[in-house]
Amino acid sequence: MARKKLFLFSLLMILATTSLIVAKRGISMPTPGNAEVTYSKDVAPIFYQHCAECHRPNDMAPFSVLTYKDVLPWVQSIRERVTAREMPPWHADSRYGEFMNDRRLTTKEIETIATWVNQGAREGNPVDLPPVPALVRGWKMGKPEAVLGMSEPYTVQPNAPDSYVYVTFPTKLKEDRWVQSAEILPGNGRVVHHVIAHVLTPEAVASGAKREHAEFPQAENEPTIFYKQGSLSRVRMDAPVIDDGANAPNGGSVFKSRTADGAGGYSVLLASYAPGKGPDIYPPGTAKLIPAGSTIVLQIHYSTFHGDFKTPQTDRTIVGLIFAKEPPQKRAVTFTVPNQLFKIPAGAANHKVTAAYTFDREVQLISYMPHMHLRGKDMKYEVVFPDGRRETLLWVPKFEFNWQTVYRLKTPITIPKGTRIIVTAHFDNSAKNEHNPDPTKAVRWGDPSYDEMMIGWIEYVVPNGPVKN
Repeated sequence: MARKKLFLFSLLMILATTSLIVAKRGISMPTPGNAEVTYSKDVAPIFYQHCAECHRPNDMAPFSVLTYKDVLPWVQSIRERVTAREMPPWHADSRYGEFMNDRRLTTKEIETIATWVNQGAREGNPVDLPPVPALVRGWKMGKPEAVLGMSEPYTVQPNAPDSYVYVTFPTKLKEDRWVQSAEILPGNGRVVHHVIAHVLTPEAVASGAKREHAEFPQAENEPTIFYKQGSLSRVRMDAPVIDDGANAPNGGSVFKSRTADGAGGYSVLLASYAPGKGPDIYPPGTAKLIPAGSTIVLQIHYSTFHGDFKTPQTDRTIVGLIFAKEPPQKRAVTFTVPNQLFKIPAGAANHKVTAAYTFDREVQLISYMPHMHLRGKDMKYEVVFPDGRRETLLWVPKFEFNWQTVYRLKTPITIPKGTRIIVTAHFDNSAKNEHNPDPTKAVRWGDPSYDEMMIGWIEYVVPNGPVKN
């Protein structure tokens, strides 16, 4: 009897010790009645479908999800980020808009991952693994018909300040060409923060439009608010301040206004790259125009701000184009609603900035892309229709600088002529913002990450045909 009691006591102590160890590791034992969840059978299919595009060997994510061995050290972080809906990254409020590229996991998928971690993050039988996804390296849009590349690599030194490099490609086109798909591939995603490809029309080249502000051509005789710091353009600290651009005659922008179908005679945004953004692919019958005689300019933003580099980094970014076989029925246009005149006070935790634009013709909206820098908190797109009705198109309540999402609508939204779009953003320049470079300084618009921007990118389509100014 004494031996039996001693055995039971020893067993209880072993179980208690095991439970304590498991608790310290943040893992709970499976409870009776719960089916066992394993990486191979239950979790890998979710990772392969939703995460592997970035979480794969030698890519932007800090670890790969393709093998159990790679995932295991990260399981606690995975559970925290997934249950908080921080991963996969998707920052739009679900109440506004339906988007074809929505990355959110279902409630069931989130519960599966959480249960797997809580049960001890077991591997299971490798026989249960689904096929490893065929991950595309290189062109996601398909083989390009034309490739524009840097003639020589650009070198970024360790801990170098941000720099903007402009690469120009004369197209030498004798006739207009329509671009069905465009994609930018950075040669080194660790230092390339973003890339924008502009098409400078012959009118822009003839007028001497400044390539560093190709997307925002400045009106003639307008005093510049910018100064140059190396390759960077920054707004002067003593420039006029307009935070509420929506109630200003210029909408918050100091640059020459253009019509809603890009008829300003200056530039067309052809394509862009940012972490998390895919290629620009248009459906049959829709394309972007490169006018004959145009010049393509790449604006490449290099930054070592988010990496601890010990050796020089080189980059050779390229652009690929696939042309439409015939002129399209609809023309795609990328447009901006910016405010360049705001000023964020030092220490301000919730500084509001607005911008606005009134459409001068009917358009069909197809995508949105909010853009701010490290102090950006949130951004909202709203429209006020000619009859006074106000509607929210998009709200990003938690903006993420390191993941610049393009929100592509499932169904285009028709916007009548005379409709006003209002973009509202908030910035956190306080010490509570862990990403804030310096909360003791006021902040204005500027190219580098330690300055700020406020742009509501919009993409829409209009019927193809002569543009009426």
